[in-house]
Amino acid sequence: MAAHQLSSGDLIADRRADYAKMLAESGDHQGAAELMAQALELVPNWAAGWFRLADYEEKSGRKEAAVAALRRTLRLNPQDIYGASLKLALLGACETPEQPPSTYVERLFDDYAERFDQALVEKLAYSVPEKLAALTDRTTGGQKFRHVTDLGCGTGLFGERIRGRADFLEGFDLSANMLAKAEGKALYDRLGQADLSQPPEVSGFFGELAEARADLVSAADVLMYLGNLERPFAITHRLLAPGGLFAFSVEDAANGDGFLLRPSLRYAHSEAYVAALCAEFQLEMIAVERTIIRMDAGLPIAGILFVARKSA
Repeated sequence: MAAHQLSSGDLIADRRADYAKMLAESGDHQGAAELMAQALELVPNWAAGWFRLADYEEKSGRKEAAVAALRRTLRLNPQDIYGASLKLALLGACETPEQPPSTYVERLFDDYAERFDQALVEKLAYSVPEKLAALTDRTTGGQKFRHVTDLGCGTGLFGERIRGRADFLEGFDLSANMLAKAEGKALYDRLGQADLSQPPEVSGFFGELAEARADLVSAADVLMYLGNLERPFAITHRLLAPGGLFAFSVEDAANGDGFLLRPSLRYAHSEAYVAALCAEFQLEMIAVERTIIRMDAGLPIAGILFVARKSA
């Protein structure tokens, strides 16, 4: 949670919340919850505070109290910038959302943009951009691309790997702060803000821009921030020229034929689910590679890399 969201506007409440955070960091989650509840007595409309209380309650084993705090968060913040609906689903208090709230994803990456590259590459051993670019290179024999559209481009980590093989490179992201970081690298010929969770006609990928314009569409480490992937696949289908390639990654859900929400608040997708979507949207899978894509809480996260070709 970013610093600008932590203040309640009440000095005493903020002080108690700070002490609660210290207790939580020391492992005393019950004590943290009690102090946080005291702070919220002073500022009962503090949505971020209720979200923090839910975390402390959950970690102290009080599931019902955590659910109540998350529901209070949602009442105070219906646009759900904290992802309370995702947490409720993980606690079994509601159905798993097919998509996370766009406001939550946008805030997450706006807050993360300044430290994104260093945190992922240096601390989490993040490797999707290199591995996906290498798989694309092996699959195509080093093919050059006339027009590449980088979905969820972030700060441009995949763009750095594909720039030398793209005559024209455009990138789109939901986060304005991530786009600003990408712009600073001077990699892209065009950057724009767009939302993969929306239908193609309102997503922001088209407007005055041509359909069927790309011979490569990429989505490196993007689709795990979506559940149901029908909309990003529909967008990709409209972006790709006949015979164009779609290079993308997912977190591996292993068995099953659908997707699931993980405690990280990211989604994992099965290969069977991806294969069914490829068939629906006239994409032929031409390369599949299982690999470790990052570390999370000290544990390796398994992913699947894909390259698919749109029917000519």
